[in-house]
Amino acid sequence: MRVLLVEDDPLLGDGVRAGLKLADYAVDWVRDGEAGRLALLDQTYDACVLDLGLPRRDGLSLLKDLRGRGNATPVLILTARDTSADKVSGLDAGADDYLVKPFDLAELQARLRALIRRAGGASTPTLSHAGVVLDPAAKRVSLDGQTVTLSAREFALLHDLLSHKNRIRARGELEESLYAWGEEVESNTVEVYIHHLRKKFGAEFIRTVRGLGYLVGEAG
Repeated sequence: MRVLLVEDDPLLGDGVRAGLKLADYAVDWVRDGEAGRLALLDQTYDACVLDLGLPRRDGLSLLKDLRGRGNATPVLILTARDTSADKVSGLDAGADDYLVKPFDLAELQARLRALIRRAGGASTPTLSHAGVVLDPAAKRVSLDGQTVTLSAREFALLHDLLSHKNRIRARGELEESLYAWGEEVESNTVEVYIHHLRKKFGAEFIRTVRGLGYLVGEAG
């Protein structure tokens, strides 16, 4: 899962990015509202964590621009503005959730999971297919009730494929989901992790759709 963090406080931003990376998110971090706007124009994100008091362009302006373009990326506002009027303004501008600083990192992670789950149309906190169950909160994967150990990248790739069940995911989309800006992507990275997952869950668990990408489930 790939997340955009728009936060100008260097200490807080570094802490949030580190905490989300530990939760297996690929995190792109920008420090002003205009950079956030350009990132959202250029990239596809599973969610955006947005401060309001930003240089160059404030968070509400960025959010209104995003929604005005029909972009439905889930947005969680993370701000020190804690009045009811501030919350109403943020939610009415198109935010999906609102969390006030100071905050608990575990709560931020849980709220992000809920936003991404709802955006994907999932009604339960776990993701499953053909006996494989992935629990994002517990970071646990099982096959027919037996725990399966995955590396962080394998877990992230499986999470992406299950979150987009019955939809073909192009190799480039999977790479964007796994890696943040500045992280080196080797030419056969996706293929290697797909191979590892097939060894653990069966050759037919992840289908290759020639010329298009990879699929868990049936193409709609």
